[in-house]
Amino acid sequence: MLQSASLMPMQHLPKNLFGCPYLQLAPMEGVGDACFRRAIASIGGFDEAVRDFLRVPRNPHIESLAKAYDPQELFPIPLAAQLMGGEAELMAQMAAEIERRGAPRIDINCGCPSNTVTGKGAGSSLLKEPHLLHEVAKSVVKAVSIPVTLKMRSGYEDTSLFKENLLAAEESGVAYITLHPRTKVEGYGPPANWALTAEAKSILKIPLVGNGDILTVQDALNMLKQTQCDGLMIGRGSLINPFIFQEIKAHFSKTPYSIEWEQILDYLRLYLNAIGINTPQKTRVGKLKQLLGFLFKANPYLLEKRESMLRCQYTDPEDLLQFSLPLLKEGFSCSC
Repeated sequence: MLQSASLMPMQHLPKNLFGCPYLQLAPMEGVGDACFRRAIASIGGFDEAVRDFLRVPRNPHIESLAKAYDPQELFPIPLAAQLMGGEAELMAQMAAEIERRGAPRIDINCGCPSNTVTGKGAGSSLLKEPHLLHEVAKSVVKAVSIPVTLKMRSGYEDTSLFKENLLAAEESGVAYITLHPRTKVEGYGPPANWALTAEAKSILKIPLVGNGDILTVQDALNMLKQTQCDGLMIGRGSLINPFIFQEIKAHFSKTPYSIEWEQILDYLRLYLNAIGINTPQKTRVGKLKQLLGFLFKANPYLLEKRESMLRCQYTDPEDLLQFSLPLLKEGFSCSC
C-alpha cells in the first residue's frame, strides 16, 4: 500500500542553489496578521509563510472557521495553515477541510503560551501530555494527504518531557518539527536555548527547523552552525528587519544586497492599505504604531527615537507615517 504524502518520511528540507536553508516566515498572533504578511511579501526572500493559528474549539463549525484561511493570499509564495486545538477528531476534521481549500501544508500548534489557550487544553498545554500530543498529531496526519508538521516549545513548566514530546511528534508521522526552545512558562523572556535545538537535532530522524532569537544574518548563521538544523523560521526578527530573509539569501549567494528607500515606503504603504480604509482610524493608528515599534528596534539610532514615536498622539495614520518616515530614512541610511 502506498503511504500518503504526510506519512512518507522526510529526510531533508530543500536548500537553494547556493546552499541557503529553507526560510519560513513564522506565524505570529496579532502582529503577524494578513496585513503584515502581504506587506513583507512585497520584499520577499522567504520560501514559505505560515498563517497565524486557526483555533479549533470543542464545538466548531468547521466550514465557517476554515473560511479564514486563503491559500492564495501570498501567491506565488506558499502559505501553510496552522491549527490549534486539543481534540484529535476535531483537529482531523478541520485539517481535511483546510486541505480541500488548497493548503500546501498543515502545521500543528504546540507552542502558544497564552493562558486563555492553554487553559482550554491547546497550544503548549499539549506538551504536558506526550500521548495526547501524539494522538492529535497522528489524527491530523491520517486525515490528509498533504504534509503535516508540528511547531513546539521545549516544554511547559520545564524540559523534563522534552525528549518524550519530540519522539511523540516524530512517531505520529509528521514531516518535520519546528522548535522554539523556550518553555511555556518562560514565554519570550530569557534567551532561546539553542543547545536544546542541537539536542533535538541529535534525537530526531526527521528534519528540524530552528526558531527563536534570529534577529540578524549572523544570528541565522550561528544557529545553523550551533544546531545543525535543517531550516530556519523567523518571527520577530522579520518585524524588526523585514529584509532579513533577502539578506540571508544574499549572504549565501555572495551577492551584495542593499535596502532601497522605495522598498520601505512600499512596505509601509502596503501594510496601511491592507488594514483597509473602513477600519476605525484609532485601530489603523494602533496597528501602524505597533509595526513601527518593531522597525524602530532595527538599530541604535532608531531605538533612540522609538519612545518619541510611540508617545506621539496622532489620530490619523497618515500623520503618524509622515512623522516617522524621516526618522526611518535616516535610521536605515537609505538613498532615494
